[in-house]
Parts: sequence; C-alpha cells; structure tokens
Amino acid sequence: MKRNVPPAPLPQVSGIDPVRLRLPPDPEGTWPDLGTYLTARYAGTRGAESMARLLRDGRVLGVGGRVLRPEDPYEAGGFLWFHRDMPAEPVVPFPIPVVHRDAHLLVVDKPHFLATTPRGSHVTQTALARLREELDLPALSPAHRLDRMTAGLVMFSIRPEDRGAYQSLFEQRKVFKEYEALAPHDPSVALPRTVRSHIEKIRGVMAAVELPDVEPNAESRVELIAVRGDVGRYRLTPHTGRTHQLRVHMNALGLPILGDPVYPVVAAAADPADYRRPLQLLARKLEFTDPVTGTVHQLESGLSLRAWDDRAGWESDPEAA
Repeated sequence: MKRNVPPAPLPQVSGIDPVRLRLPPDPEGTWPDLGTYLTARYAGTRGAESMARLLRDGRVLGVGGRVLRPEDPYEAGGFLWFHRDMPAEPVVPFPIPVVHRDAHLLVVDKPHFLATTPRGSHVTQTALARLREELDLPALSPAHRLDRMTAGLVMFSIRPEDRGAYQSLFEQRKVFKEYEALAPHDPSVALPRTVRSHIEKIRGVMAAVELPDVEPNAESRVELIAVRGDVGRYRLTPHTGRTHQLRVHMNALGLPILGDPVYPVVAAAADPADYRRPLQLLARKLEFTDPVTGTVHQLESGLSLRAWDDRAGWESDPEAA
C-alpha cells in the first residue's frame, strides 16, 4: 500500500480495482462543492454523463465508505473511489492454463485474442482481470505483457511486495525469451540472422514503424527451424522488448507472420467476437532465476500454432486459437 493512501472502501468487481481519485489543491476556491469539481474535470468527455449518474446513485465513496454527494464541500487532498460503468465485452472463449504457480509467482499460457491487462475496450476480458477472479488472487500484477494477438507465456507477481523484483527482471533483460512463429518460407532470405532497427510505436496508431538512419533500439534473432510446403516455422529470440518488435522485424524480412492483421497492411476492423485466423506467434519459453526464491526456472508453453498441422482449420474454425 502506498504511504498515506487510505484503503479502498470498494472491492474489486470482475477482477478490476475501483478508480481512485485524489482531489487537487484549490487555492482560488474555484470549486465550492464536489459536484462542481467533478463536472469540470469530466466536462467534454465520455465520462461526464457516467460521473453524474454515479454521484446521483450514491456510487462515489470517500474514506471509510462514506457516500459522497454533489453538494458535499470540496476537500482538497481528499480521496474518492468509484467503479466506472463497464460496457459488455465479447467473452474470449478460451481458458488460461496455469504453467507454474508458487507463493510468489504465477506463469500462465495466455490465449490469442486476450489482452494481458485492461486497456481501451478490453477491461474484464483480460488475463489479469480473469485470473484475479478465477484464482482468487486480488493482488495479482503483471511482470510484463504480451499483446492481445500473441499467445503464450506471461508472468505475474502474486504478492505486491514482490512485484518490483519480477518486473525488474524484464527491465534489466535478465529473462531469456523464445518465441515461435509461422510465416511464409522464402529460400532467398538468408537465415539465421540478427535483425536490428529503430522501432517507434505511437499510442493510438495501430502499426509501429521502423525509422531509418536512427540508432537501433530493437534486436531480434530469426532462425528457420522447419519448412512445410510454403510455410516456414521460425524460432525468434528478442534481445529487446519494443512493442510489436517481432512482427515488425519479420515483416521487414518479407516474412509477415500468418494471421497478422497489421503487418504488412492494417486490415479493416474485424468483429471483436471473430476468433478465426489467430496470429501465428507464440511466446514459447521463459528462462530466468527467480529473484525472490533463487529457483532457476525453465518454462515452456503447452500451446501450439494450429496452422502448422491444420492450415484449413486455422483459417476457418473459431476454436483455432
């Protein structure tokens, strides 16, 4: 718990913590009451109507669970909590198998189409929210992330006091990560090779871009390990962790990963409940020394990439993820 922050008076809902808001200083006396401040804060946003409704319905709470009203005096430095109204989300109909669990660490196989953490329109249908609820682990926190389209191993810290230690493993590049991908086979592309480039990802823009003549910030090792028809099976070893790095580097080689809706061309928005043609990219291995217990972990995903053995089924079957 952060210093001087009172405990939340609201429990998690569907694995999601309540929003906590601290009221800022008001030396000019601009806000005579709470309702005036919140109206100004959310004016012109999609949350304005929702906040008015939450206040009206008594769903905004102060310290100790006191129901806050619009006419309550504005108290600079005070805390309030509430749960946003969450729209219905399409259920991602795939389980999240547990690969490793002890008192400190949880490692799971995240399926395709499931975001790691809440963001944008994906809130309750995320690995974090579902695991908190399904495993009764309310303090669960991610040590790193996989993008929504990628499947495979994701690590979570079970106890808040261990969170920094596990996150620092990735920040300090002390975790060996190996991925598997299916992509076109092109015998003219010399492999293995190490790809280096400068990748930039702008928030709100779907595709990341490579910037020429800029110091590289992304490095990936690409190896061809098998060929079946016109499809290659590749071992990908990232030495850095830029957003979409492996997808960008494979596309730059002229080997876009099967099922990629962004590279080389951003596809039209798909039905969010359409789970056909999952991206054929899998976080296959994680190897590291546990910073809390000292255990040497060599973990491998139990998932597979269906297009390797069943290309037709992968293209048409919504259960293919």
